[in-house]
Amino acid sequence: MLLKTTDFSCWGCRFHSFRHLSNLLLNSYIFGLYKKGNKNNPGNYRPVSLTSVPGKIMEQVIKEIICKHLEGGKVTGNSQHGFVKNKSCQTNLIAFFDRITSLVDKGEVVDVVNLDFSKAFDTVLYDILINKLGKYNLDGATIRWVHNWLRNCTQRVIINGSQSCWKGITSGIPQGSVLGPALFNIFINDLDIGIESTLIKFADDTKLGGIETALEDRVIIQNDLDKLEKWSEVYRMKFNKDKCKVLYLGRNNQFHTYRMGSDCLGRSMAERDLGVIMDHKLNMSQQCDAVAKKANMILGCINRCVVSKTR
Repeated sequence: MLLKTTDFSCWGCRFHSFRHLSNLLLNSYIFGLYKKGNKNNPGNYRPVSLTSVPGKIMEQVIKEIICKHLEGGKVTGNSQHGFVKNKSCQTNLIAFFDRITSLVDKGEVVDVVNLDFSKAFDTVLYDILINKLGKYNLDGATIRWVHNWLRNCTQRVIINGSQSCWKGITSGIPQGSVLGPALFNIFINDLDIGIESTLIKFADDTKLGGIETALEDRVIIQNDLDKLEKWSEVYRMKFNKDKCKVLYLGRNNQFHTYRMGSDCLGRSMAERDLGVIMDHKLNMSQQCDAVAKKANMILGCINRCVVSKTR
């Protein structure tokens, strides 16, 4: 069958439309989201990836395929509470501290290590992630799509209206993407294999806790920390050891010094865990003070903005 000239122009439009759609799926703009600290320090900003609506729709389709496979095969471990169906920050805190407080109430001495990864989402290596997708028996078409999506993505940074040129991404899962959290959960899923102490995760926020009453108990916790350090070396996701702190709980605690690699972990009197402040006495007074202070600031703002204050 012969094609008319108009048919060629139609196919040309389709080609350009497909190429434009591909660019929408693979291009993203990076904005810096301020976290805390010095605003002039780029390290105090979280790089958030903004993608197009068609791209997010396609990511949602792939995410549903992956999550359905993970739920059906019960791949995701019970220790993960981040971006998992029927789990949240609340379930994370309740599950962990219910276990810890019950031990302290029984008179046990407990040590809790709050672990912090250094730029966790940004340091995920694609080859390792793709291998793990295959390990968990995802179908080949889905793995190829994820591989192409990660390998062919480009991004540009926008700061105060100024834009950088487009650059290819060589590692890391885009923060702010629909698919990113599911892929990260797969990458970090085997973190707790072989761990004897209580370990719980919310994405990359990880806590390790265990009894410290006897020397054998302290050895178990230290061995678990050694296993976590080995995992970080194998999968090249380093811990920020300056932010990894130990919370010592219970009476007659010996304040044993733990280490990760050659670095000793510091002691903390109180830690902010998923937005909740918990101190070494398992007391919520600091959390209550922080909430009351924030509420008073909001009330003060309202008070200043209201012109008429008559009854």
